[in-house]
Amino acid sequence: MSFTLIGKHEKDSRANRDGYVTAMQELMAADPKVCHVDCDLYNCINTAKLEKEFPKQTFNAGIAEADAMGIAAGLTATGRTVFMHSFGCFSSRRAYDQAFMSCAYAKLPVHVLGSDPGVCAAYNGGTHMPFEDMALYMAIPEAVVIDPTDYAMINCLTKKLAASGKFSFMRMVRKGIVKVYEDGSDFEIGKGVTLKEGKDVTIIASGIMVDEALKAEETLAAEGISAKVIDMFTWKPIDEELIVASAKETGAIVTAENHQVKCGLGSAVAQVVAKNTPVPMEMVGVEDRFGQVGAQNFLQEEYGLTAAHIVEAAKKAISRK
Repeated sequence: MSFTLIGKHEKDSRANRDGYVTAMQELMAADPKVCHVDCDLYNCINTAKLEKEFPKQTFNAGIAEADAMGIAAGLTATGRTVFMHSFGCFSSRRAYDQAFMSCAYAKLPVHVLGSDPGVCAAYNGGTHMPFEDMALYMAIPEAVVIDPTDYAMINCLTKKLAASGKFSFMRMVRKGIVKVYEDGSDFEIGKGVTLKEGKDVTIIASGIMVDEALKAEETLAAEGISAKVIDMFTWKPIDEELIVASAKETGAIVTAENHQVKCGLGSAVAQVVAKNTPVPMEMVGVEDRFGQVGAQNFLQEEYGLTAAHIVEAAKKAISRK
Protein backbone atom coordinates (compact mmCIF):
# COMPACT_ATOMS: atom_id res chain seq x y z
CA MET A 1 0.00 0.00 0.00
CA SER A 2 1.33 3.42 -0.98
CA PHE A 3 -0.57 6.69 -1.10
CA THR A 4 -0.15 10.45 -1.28
CA LEU A 5 -2.51 12.50 0.87
CA ILE A 6 -3.62 15.83 -0.60
CA GLY A 7 -5.69 17.13 2.32
CA LYS A 8 -6.66 20.48 0.78
CA HIS A 9 -10.44 19.90 1.16
CA GLU A 10 -11.03 20.73 -2.51
CA LYS A 11 -13.67 19.14 -4.74
CA ASP A 12 -12.38 16.95 -7.54
CA SER A 13 -13.15 18.49 -10.93
CA ARG A 14 -13.90 15.00 -12.23
CA ALA A 15 -17.03 12.97 -11.55
CA ASN A 16 -16.19 10.28 -9.00
CA ARG A 17 -18.08 7.69 -11.05
CA ASP A 18 -15.43 8.03 -13.75
CA GLY A 19 -12.90 6.51 -11.36
CA TYR A 20 -14.92 3.30 -11.73
CA VAL A 21 -15.53 3.70 -15.46
CA THR A 22 -11.87 4.29 -16.35
CA ALA A 23 -10.85 1.25 -14.29
CA MET A 24 -13.47 -0.87 -16.08
CA GLN A 25 -12.31 0.36 -19.49
CA GLU A 26 -8.85 -0.86 -18.62
CA LEU A 27 -10.10 -4.18 -17.25
CA MET A 28 -12.48 -4.85 -20.13
CA ALA A 29 -9.85 -4.09 -22.75
CA ALA A 30 -7.44 -6.51 -21.09
CA ASP A 31 -9.96 -9.30 -20.49
CA PRO A 32 -13.14 -9.98 -22.54
CA LYS A 33 -14.58 -11.88 -19.57
CA VAL A 34 -14.91 -8.71 -17.47
CA CYS A 35 -18.55 -7.53 -17.59
CA HIS A 36 -20.80 -4.78 -16.26
CA VAL A 37 -24.52 -5.25 -15.52
CA ASP A 38 -26.64 -2.12 -15.00
CA CYS A 39 -30.23 -1.25 -14.15
CA ASP A 40 -31.12 1.42 -16.73
CA LEU A 41 -28.61 3.81 -15.14
CA TYR A 42 -25.96 4.11 -17.87
CA ASN A 43 -26.20 7.90 -17.94
CA CYS A 44 -26.22 8.20 -14.16
CA ILE A 45 -22.80 6.61 -13.69
CA ASN A 46 -21.43 7.20 -17.21
CA THR A 47 -21.34 3.49 -18.08
CA ALA A 48 -22.82 4.35 -21.47
CA LYS A 49 -19.14 4.60 -22.39
CA LEU A 50 -18.73 0.93 -21.54
CA GLU A 51 -21.74 -0.06 -23.64
CA LYS A 52 -20.35 1.87 -26.61
CA GLU A 53 -16.80 0.49 -26.33
CA PHE A 54 -17.59 -3.02 -25.07
CA PRO A 55 -21.16 -3.88 -26.18
CA LYS A 56 -20.65 -7.62 -25.69
CA GLN A 57 -19.45 -7.09 -22.10
CA THR A 58 -22.06 -4.57 -20.95
CA PHE A 59 -25.66 -5.53 -20.09
CA ASN A 60 -28.70 -3.42 -19.24
CA ALA A 61 -31.25 -5.35 -17.18
CA GLY A 62 -33.63 -2.41 -17.00
CA ILE A 63 -35.35 -1.31 -13.80
CA ALA A 64 -35.29 -4.83 -12.41
CA GLU A 65 -32.62 -5.06 -9.76
CA ALA A 66 -33.35 -8.62 -8.59
CA ASP A 67 -33.22 -9.76 -12.21
CA ALA A 68 -29.93 -7.89 -12.70
CA MET A 69 -28.43 -9.66 -9.70
CA GLY A 70 -29.51 -12.99 -11.15
CA ILE A 71 -27.97 -12.09 -14.50
CA ALA A 72 -24.74 -11.15 -12.75
CA ALA A 73 -24.74 -14.49 -10.92
CA GLY A 74 -25.33 -16.40 -14.14
CA LEU A 75 -22.55 -14.61 -15.98
CA THR A 76 -20.19 -15.23 -13.05
CA ALA A 77 -21.10 -18.94 -13.09
CA THR A 78 -19.80 -19.09 -16.66
CA GLY A 79 -16.38 -17.82 -15.61
CA ARG A 80 -16.83 -14.10 -16.08
CA THR A 81 -15.82 -11.30 -13.69
CA VAL A 82 -18.98 -9.27 -13.15
CA PHE A 83 -19.77 -5.89 -11.60
CA MET A 84 -23.48 -5.17 -11.03
CA HIS A 85 -24.71 -1.62 -10.37
CA SER A 86 -27.80 0.19 -9.21
CA PHE A 87 -28.53 3.01 -6.79
CA GLY A 88 -27.48 1.85 -3.33
CA CYS A 89 -31.04 1.63 -2.03
CA PHE A 90 -31.92 -0.83 -4.78
CA SER A 91 -28.72 -2.87 -5.05
CA SER A 92 -29.01 -3.51 -1.31
CA ARG A 93 -32.65 -3.60 -0.15
CA ARG A 94 -34.43 -4.59 -3.35
CA ALA A 95 -31.97 -7.21 -4.62
CA TYR A 96 -30.78 -8.54 -1.26
CA ASP A 97 -32.22 -12.06 -1.46
CA GLN A 98 -30.66 -12.60 -4.88
CA ALA A 99 -27.36 -11.15 -3.68
CA PHE A 100 -27.38 -13.46 -0.66
CA MET A 101 -28.60 -16.69 -2.25
CA SER A 102 -27.80 -16.51 -5.97
CA CYS A 103 -24.39 -14.88 -5.53
CA ALA A 104 -22.77 -15.19 -2.09
CA TYR A 105 -24.30 -18.48 -0.91
CA ALA A 106 -23.58 -20.00 -4.32
CA LYS A 107 -19.92 -18.94 -3.99
CA LEU A 108 -20.18 -16.68 -7.04
CA PRO A 109 -17.96 -13.61 -6.55
CA VAL A 110 -20.20 -10.92 -8.03
CA HIS A 111 -19.08 -7.35 -7.29
CA VAL A 112 -22.11 -5.25 -6.33
CA LEU A 113 -22.01 -1.45 -6.59
CA GLY A 114 -24.36 0.93 -4.78
CA SER A 115 -24.27 4.56 -5.90
CA ASP A 116 -25.64 7.60 -4.02
CA PRO A 117 -24.86 6.27 -0.52
CA GLY A 118 -26.46 7.90 2.50
CA VAL A 119 -26.91 11.67 2.31
CA CYS A 120 -25.25 11.69 -1.12
CA ALA A 121 -28.68 10.73 -2.54
CA ALA A 122 -29.62 14.36 -1.71
CA TYR A 123 -32.59 15.46 -3.84
CA ASN A 124 -33.59 11.88 -4.66
CA GLY A 125 -34.91 11.87 -1.11
CA GLY A 126 -35.64 9.41 1.65
CA THR A 127 -36.82 6.56 -0.59
CA HIS A 128 -33.44 6.60 -2.34
CA MET A 129 -31.24 7.27 0.71
CA PRO A 130 -29.59 4.08 2.00
CA PHE A 131 -28.32 4.40 5.56
CA GLU A 132 -28.29 0.61 6.00
CA ASP A 133 -26.77 -0.73 2.76
CA MET A 134 -23.38 -1.56 4.26
CA ALA A 135 -25.03 -3.25 7.27
CA LEU A 136 -27.02 -5.56 5.02
CA TYR A 137 -23.94 -6.68 3.14
CA MET A 138 -21.84 -7.04 6.28
CA ALA A 139 -24.38 -9.64 7.41
CA ILE A 140 -23.51 -11.85 4.43
CA PRO A 141 -20.83 -14.43 5.36
CA GLU A 142 -17.42 -13.89 3.73
CA ALA A 143 -18.52 -10.71 1.92
CA VAL A 144 -16.07 -7.86 1.34
CA VAL A 145 -17.72 -4.51 2.14
CA ILE A 146 -16.16 -1.19 1.12
CA ASP A 147 -16.91 2.54 1.47
CA PRO A 148 -14.32 4.23 -0.80
CA THR A 149 -13.12 7.76 -0.24
CA ASP A 150 -12.55 9.34 -3.64
CA TYR A 151 -11.75 8.95 -7.34
CA ALA A 152 -8.24 7.57 -6.84
CA MET A 153 -9.44 4.98 -4.34
CA ILE A 154 -12.43 3.72 -6.31
CA ASN A 155 -10.23 3.42 -9.39
CA CYS A 156 -7.70 1.34 -7.47
CA LEU A 157 -10.22 -0.81 -5.62
CA THR A 158 -12.25 -1.66 -8.71
CA LYS A 159 -9.15 -3.35 -10.08
CA LYS A 160 -8.37 -5.00 -6.74
CA LEU A 161 -11.90 -6.39 -6.45
CA ALA A 162 -11.80 -7.76 -9.99
CA ALA A 163 -8.74 -9.80 -9.05
CA SER A 164 -9.97 -10.80 -5.58
CA GLY A 165 -12.28 -13.68 -6.42
CA LYS A 166 -14.54 -12.64 -3.51
CA PHE A 167 -18.16 -11.54 -3.38
CA SER A 168 -18.26 -7.82 -2.57
CA PHE A 169 -20.31 -4.68 -2.10
CA MET A 170 -18.83 -1.23 -2.72
CA ARG A 171 -20.46 2.15 -2.35
CA MET A 172 -19.94 4.82 -5.01
CA VAL A 173 -20.55 8.55 -4.77
CA ARG A 174 -21.33 9.61 -8.33
CA LYS A 175 -19.90 13.14 -8.35
CA GLY A 176 -19.00 16.19 -6.27
CA ILE A 177 -16.51 14.46 -3.99
CA VAL A 178 -13.45 15.91 -2.24
CA LYS A 179 -10.09 14.81 -3.64
CA VAL A 180 -8.26 13.22 -0.71
CA TYR A 181 -5.61 11.11 -2.49
CA GLU A 182 -3.38 11.65 -5.49
CA ASP A 183 -4.08 9.52 -8.54
CA GLY A 184 -2.05 6.32 -8.59
CA SER A 185 -2.33 5.80 -4.83
CA ASP A 186 -2.49 2.11 -3.98
CA PHE A 187 -4.68 0.57 -1.29
CA GLU A 188 -5.00 -2.88 0.23
CA ILE A 189 -8.45 -4.31 0.89
CA GLY A 190 -8.83 -5.02 4.60
CA LYS A 191 -6.15 -2.54 5.69
CA GLY A 192 -6.95 0.87 7.09
CA VAL A 193 -4.96 3.95 6.05
CA THR A 194 -3.37 6.08 8.78
CA LEU A 195 -3.59 9.65 7.49
CA LYS A 196 -2.49 11.51 10.62
CA GLU A 197 -0.67 10.36 13.74
CA GLY A 198 -1.90 11.49 17.14
CA LYS A 199 -1.80 10.66 20.85
CA ASP A 200 -5.03 11.94 22.45
CA VAL A 201 -7.82 10.38 20.36
CA THR A 202 -8.28 8.25 17.22
CA ILE A 203 -10.81 9.24 14.56
CA ILE A 204 -11.84 6.33 12.33
CA ALA A 205 -13.81 7.38 9.25
CA SER A 206 -14.77 6.26 5.76
CA GLY A 207 -16.23 7.66 2.55
CA ILE A 208 -17.26 11.32 2.61
CA MET A 209 -16.49 11.46 6.34
CA VAL A 210 -12.74 11.08 5.78
CA ASP A 211 -12.37 14.71 4.68
CA GLU A 212 -14.58 15.78 7.60
CA ALA A 213 -12.24 13.84 9.91
CA LEU A 214 -9.23 15.63 8.45
CA LYS A 215 -10.92 18.99 9.01
CA ALA A 216 -11.71 17.97 12.58
CA GLU A 217 -8.07 17.01 13.16
CA GLU A 218 -6.99 20.50 12.11
CA THR A 219 -9.50 22.13 14.47
CA LEU A 220 -8.45 19.91 17.36
CA ALA A 221 -4.76 20.55 16.67
CA ALA A 222 -5.37 24.30 16.88
CA GLU A 223 -6.76 23.68 20.37
CA GLY A 224 -3.78 21.57 21.42
CA ILE A 225 -5.47 18.19 20.98
CA SER A 226 -3.56 15.55 19.02
CA ALA A 227 -5.82 13.32 16.90
CA LYS A 228 -4.91 10.23 14.90
CA VAL A 229 -6.98 9.91 11.70
CA ILE A 230 -7.65 6.57 10.00
CA ASP A 231 -9.45 5.95 6.71
CA MET A 232 -11.19 2.61 7.38
CA PHE A 233 -12.57 2.13 3.88
CA THR A 234 -12.94 -1.63 4.32
CA TRP A 235 -15.66 -2.32 6.87
CA LYS A 236 -15.40 -6.05 6.35
CA PRO A 237 -12.93 -7.61 6.84
CA ILE A 238 -12.09 -4.75 9.19
CA ASP A 239 -8.50 -3.98 10.19
CA GLU A 240 -8.62 -5.26 13.78
CA GLU A 241 -4.87 -4.93 14.29
CA LEU A 242 -4.89 -1.22 13.49
CA ILE A 243 -7.95 -0.58 15.68
CA VAL A 244 -6.43 -2.35 18.69
CA ALA A 245 -3.08 -0.61 18.27
CA SER A 246 -4.77 2.80 17.97
CA ALA A 247 -6.95 2.18 21.05
CA LYS A 248 -3.80 1.41 23.04
CA GLU A 249 -1.95 4.45 21.66
CA THR A 250 -4.62 7.11 22.18
CA GLY A 251 -7.05 5.64 24.73
CA ALA A 252 -10.16 7.05 23.01
CA ILE A 253 -11.90 6.46 19.67
CA VAL A 254 -14.42 8.34 17.53
CA THR A 255 -15.99 6.77 14.45
CA ALA A 256 -17.54 8.81 11.63
CA GLU A 257 -19.79 7.38 8.92
CA ASN A 258 -22.45 8.33 6.38
CA HIS A 259 -24.61 5.44 7.65
CA GLN A 260 -26.64 4.24 10.61
CA VAL A 261 -24.24 4.04 13.57
CA LYS A 262 -26.10 1.19 15.26
CA CYS A 263 -25.29 -1.29 12.54
CA GLY A 264 -22.37 0.29 10.73
CA LEU A 265 -18.74 1.30 11.11
CA GLY A 266 -19.18 2.40 14.73
CA SER A 267 -20.66 -0.95 15.67
CA ALA A 268 -17.95 -2.86 13.79
CA VAL A 269 -15.17 -0.91 15.52
CA ALA A 270 -16.89 -1.25 18.91
CA GLN A 271 -16.95 -5.04 18.56
CA VAL A 272 -13.17 -5.05 18.12
CA VAL A 273 -12.58 -2.59 20.95
CA ALA A 274 -14.87 -4.40 23.40
CA LYS A 275 -13.15 -7.73 22.82
CA ASN A 276 -9.58 -6.46 22.89
CA THR A 277 -8.92 -3.03 24.40
CA PRO A 278 -11.98 -1.33 25.90
CA VAL A 279 -11.64 2.46 25.69
CA PRO A 280 -14.16 5.34 25.60
CA MET A 281 -15.89 5.53 22.22
CA GLU A 282 -18.17 8.05 20.53
CA MET A 283 -19.94 7.49 17.21
CA VAL A 284 -20.74 10.15 14.63
CA GLY A 285 -23.34 9.05 12.10
CA VAL A 286 -27.05 8.69 11.45
CA GLU A 287 -28.99 7.97 14.64
CA ASP A 288 -31.87 5.59 13.80
CA ARG A 289 -33.55 7.86 11.23
CA PHE A 290 -34.93 7.67 7.71
CA GLY A 291 -33.66 9.88 4.90
CA GLN A 292 -35.21 13.05 3.51
CA VAL A 293 -34.91 15.46 0.57
CA GLY A 294 -32.29 18.18 0.65
CA ALA A 295 -28.91 19.44 -0.49
CA GLN A 296 -26.03 17.30 0.76
CA ASN A 297 -24.53 20.06 2.94
CA PHE A 298 -27.93 20.60 4.58
CA LEU A 299 -28.33 16.86 5.16
CA GLN A 300 -24.87 16.54 6.68
CA GLU A 301 -25.79 19.22 9.21
CA GLU A 302 -29.23 17.69 9.78
CA TYR A 303 -27.82 14.24 10.52
CA GLY A 304 -24.71 15.40 12.37
CA LEU A 305 -22.16 14.40 9.74
CA THR A 306 -19.71 17.30 9.89
CA ALA A 307 -16.25 18.10 11.19
CA ALA A 308 -17.80 20.09 14.03
CA HIS A 309 -19.71 17.02 15.20
CA ILE A 310 -16.51 14.97 15.09
CA VAL A 311 -14.68 17.61 17.16
CA GLU A 312 -17.46 17.55 19.76
CA ALA A 313 -17.39 13.74 19.89
CA ALA A 314 -13.58 13.69 20.21
CA LYS A 315 -13.64 16.02 23.20
CA LYS A 316 -16.35 13.94 24.83
CA ALA A 317 -14.41 10.70 24.30
CA ILE A 318 -11.26 12.26 25.74
CA SER A 319 -13.17 13.54 28.78
CA ARG A 320 -14.30 9.97 29.52
CA LYS A 321 -10.78 8.53 29.78
